[in-house]
Amino acid sequence: MSYAVPMTRREAVLRQLREEIVSGMLPAGTVIKDAEVAARLGVSITPIREAIAQLAAEGLIDIAPNRTRHVTRVTQKNALELIDVMQVLACAGFAWGVHNLTDSHLGRMRLRLDEFVGNLEQGNVTAAGAAGADFSTIAIMASGNRELQTHVDLVVARTLRLLALTADSDVWQVWIDGYRETLALLEADDRAGAVTRYRQIYRDYRDRVETLLFDESDGC
Repeated sequence: MSYAVPMTRREAVLRQLREEIVSGMLPAGTVIKDAEVAARLGVSITPIREAIAQLAAEGLIDIAPNRTRHVTRVTQKNALELIDVMQVLACAGFAWGVHNLTDSHLGRMRLRLDEFVGNLEQGNVTAAGAAGADFSTIAIMASGNRELQTHVDLVVARTLRLLALTADSDVWQVWIDGYRETLALLEADDRAGAVTRYRQIYRDYRDRVETLLFDESDGC
């Protein structure tokens, strides 16, 4: 019997702050003050500072020269740059892992896809984004390249945040259709076709984000 290892305070704080930023609960530009966050979450300053350092590495928090920390703003330019980077990393991992996928992997991907769609129907974009990310992660991890997954993890939170910011548009349908068709091709053992369809998701998503209005002066 296996047991889940309890999270450390740093891990718990990191998860909480990341979710608050990704979901928009902490809007872009919000100043993050160690003492205020520590009091709100009922922890000491140390895990707060450790979590902020990690979130800064992930690009979710900006640290100004005067050490002021605030939630990173999203402009159309950096949104498109993020999509370009995520496309290179995720599509490489998917292509490398696709031929190692077993029926067990495909079953897990089907489960994550169902969770993805179900959470969207319930309006839970945070959980939907996490399930969607897991759909891709299963294939990327099948590549056996853990270094690649580490780099994907560094940008996935910002990608999920971007999806949450565009939740009121039809961009989610790009992912629903893309995931469904990709999985159908995998289940039909058309691995090359699945890779091509998976890559198309990112191209379609980028095209949709280009049509969205971002405030280039203030960010989102």
